[in-house]
Amino acid sequence: MLERVKIALQPLLPKRWLTELAGWVAERRGGWLTYGFIMLFVRWYKINMQEAQQPDMAAYPTFNAFFVRPLRDEVRLIDADPTVLVLPADGIISQLGSIEGEKIFQAKRHYYSLEALLAGNKPMIARFCDGNFITIYLAPCDYHRVHMPCNGALREMLYVPGTLFSVNPLMAANIPNLFARNERVLCLFDTDFGSMMQILVGATIVGSIETVWAGTITPPRERIIKRWRYPQANADGAVVLLKGQEMGRFKLGSTVINLFSGKNVQLGEHLYPRYVTRVGQQLARGIVQTDSPLT
Repeated sequence: MLERVKIALQPLLPKRWLTELAGWVAERRGGWLTYGFIMLFVRWYKINMQEAQQPDMAAYPTFNAFFVRPLRDEVRLIDADPTVLVLPADGIISQLGSIEGEKIFQAKRHYYSLEALLAGNKPMIARFCDGNFITIYLAPCDYHRVHMPCNGALREMLYVPGTLFSVNPLMAANIPNLFARNERVLCLFDTDFGSMMQILVGATIVGSIETVWAGTITPPRERIIKRWRYPQANADGAVVLLKGQEMGRFKLGSTVINLFSGKNVQLGEHLYPRYVTRVGQQLARGIVQTDSPLT
């Protein structure tokens, strides 16, 4: 009964207002109030602060500073095998597998299309037809920086406006086209294994989506698609990121979707829905292209 109520309330909630309020509160310097809230959050979600570069909860001036806390390098080791792609985020796998033509499996009987997810961008759609995908859900308790699965040169970024449904497993199983309806940032990379898309999906109370090359993408929340293009890997002004390097972050939890073109990337057979992910662990093995745009 409670689950039905939660699902029914999603279209009715003032999601944008709640998100803006949460973002504003999370940026306030509240002194002992901020410290107290962080302490309660850590206890409730059983967060291991010894993994953080700064384990002292009192050292964080705002809740957002705590929420996007960096971890010590040694607690998330990056698989060094050059043929291995690594998991980009801490969380749980929502779904993964093959893209069936233009269809991506969401949950239960729900699919969504590349056309909807990629906002009708035909060149992007063509790249990822019949490729592979993985969707990772980041819960509030998780580390919220997002990293690169492999070396990549950023070629294009799109901000796609949308609604702000919650993206937890219950909503993913019951709201059709969830990820294609929510606000999101699409990041297209050239890699040694072909094209890769890394998508940061917004949600209720996700106050901000940021990337390391452009800073804060949202807010402000605009109602038009925005597009940025970047030069190839060996050109002046190129944005080239290495495997395991941070590429973005969420201020409060959300979802990361990765798309891989063709069949040069084979997802690990050890992965399955509900699998607990950690940055740097093996995601897939790839076949390096002889004409890699990174060389």
